Amino acid sequence: MAADIVLMAAAQGVRLFLTAGKLSFKALKGGLSAELRSLIAAHRDDIISYLQQQEGELPVITKAAPQHELPLSYAQQRLWLLSQIDGGSEHYTIPAALSLSGELDVMALERAFDEVVARHESLRTCFVAGEHEPVVQKIQPHGSFAVRHIDISTEEAQQQRIAQLSAQMQAEPFDLSRDLMVRVWLVKQSATAHVLLVLMHHIAADGWSLGVLMREFSVLYRGYSQHEQVALEPLAVQYSDYACWQRQWFGSEVMERQLAYWEQQLAGLPQLHNLPLDFSRPAEQQFRGEHHRSYLTAEDSGALQQLCHEQGATLFMGLHAAVSVLLSRWSNETDIVMGSPVANREQSEIGGLIGFFVNTVVLRSEVAAHHSFRQQLQQSKQRLLGAYSHQQVPFEQVVERLRPQRSLSYSPLYQVMLSFGDMTESLPSLPGLQVATQTDHYRVAKTDLSVHISQGPQGLVVDWLYNTGLWRESSIRRMAAGFSVLLGALVRRPDEEVLRLPVLDDAALALLRQWNQTAQPYPQQQSVPGLVFACARQQ
Repeated sequence: MAADIVLMAAAQGVRLFLTAGKLSFKALKGGLSAELRSLIAAHRDDIISYLQQQEGELPVITKAAPQHELPLSYAQQRLWLLSQIDGGSEHYTIPAALSLSGELDVMALERAFDEVVARHESLRTCFVAGEHEPVVQKIQPHGSFAVRHIDISTEEAQQQRIAQLSAQMQAEPFDLSRDLMVRVWLVKQSATAHVLLVLMHHIAADGWSLGVLMREFSVLYRGYSQHEQVALEPLAVQYSDYACWQRQWFGSEVMERQLAYWEQQLAGLPQLHNLPLDFSRPAEQQFRGEHHRSYLTAEDSGALQQLCHEQGATLFMGLHAAVSVLLSRWSNETDIVMGSPVANREQSEIGGLIGFFVNTVVLRSEVAAHHSFRQQLQQSKQRLLGAYSHQQVPFEQVVERLRPQRSLSYSPLYQVMLSFGDMTESLPSLPGLQVATQTDHYRVAKTDLSVHISQGPQGLVVDWLYNTGLWRESSIRRMAAGFSVLLGALVRRPDEEVLRLPVLDDAALALLRQWNQTAQPYPQQQSVPGLVFACARQQ
């Protein structure tokens, strides 16, 4: 169990380690969920014993030797290639928007972002042709980072204007050969109201990195605005050191064993899901998405968490099992495939770096007719633990090893994404300012369907991000309603066969009954052969 918990924690970006024989952890603010915290507390002694046995086995990332050409990581290489194909699409960016209410120290804000860019070489890295490789990293020396200022204080429709600016910021392509990999726009609404727009290119950052940026910006702004000395902890390594380590480690026997695992686990993988679509799949994948939010009751959410606890599983394992059953019922398939993001920051030295570390693991489930939900949950537990223990293999290398049939109309290996996280956002704490998340004005669907589940105050919250070129909103609403019905049945009747449990809400059942009311009056005195003969004579 101790090994399982360490793997679960690593998958959520929480690094467990020993300090003078005591258990410690490293994670971003809010990264350690209450569920994981209680699990660690219940097995603390076992985890310490396990880590004592494992000390020294995890690969340590150190400063790379000076090189004439710095290689890209495997994830960067894929993203660079995709960017060359479609001309720098905005699909590969990470946006954030914050509203700032109060007295803003603009000079402190500029200095804070300038210092963040100076600290993280990944934000100053561009990608150019090499002598021996098609593309290499080139780290630009730090000059001064410029925040773009936009004043809309005299305009009336400010929210509409902010939405336009947000879309404009994301639509302007990055020139990977010379641009900085981050943009910051400060939009002034009034003397005491601003909107901060931040955009990073995915080749230099991931979702975890956004948290790092906001945390460091918060510390630096507070110090500069109060005229204090600010000293952030020095970075042990930079992203280029990680890229060099990854290239060296990939050639090792360890990586080959991990690749062999994925080759066996994903053998014979379905090429494409069979979920019913509203529109024909286009010849080339479109990324325009829309969002629908649904809620699971506190009673069902609590019952699922209790069931997972009894089975020695995490809540995400239970949700994976439940969503697998839903997709099976909706598609009439038993081989269910989903992608799931993992932070991929197992080594403590990269926990505080801005960089493209996030990896995607492919989760495969068999939803058999005879499976109960308890059995489905145990299967999900084993599959996820196996995936977590092999998460260092870059997704790009898994694709290359499996060589699936490629198509421009859908992504390889999986087209449905499942993720789980705390709904509480880690917003920067800035003196004299109230900070809130600005409404998201732009949505990109990188897969056919993404299901993100989070803990809300009244139960689990499910966000469905779907490709509008494939589905109407009404279809996603029906799927979301069906998930609520199914989950309630799964947690109340966990020992029944999952394929026999209800998956339609009352509205859908009423519609189904209406469609099946096909009875018509007919002459009772005639035999069936006589009725057939009479119909034939009328033709």
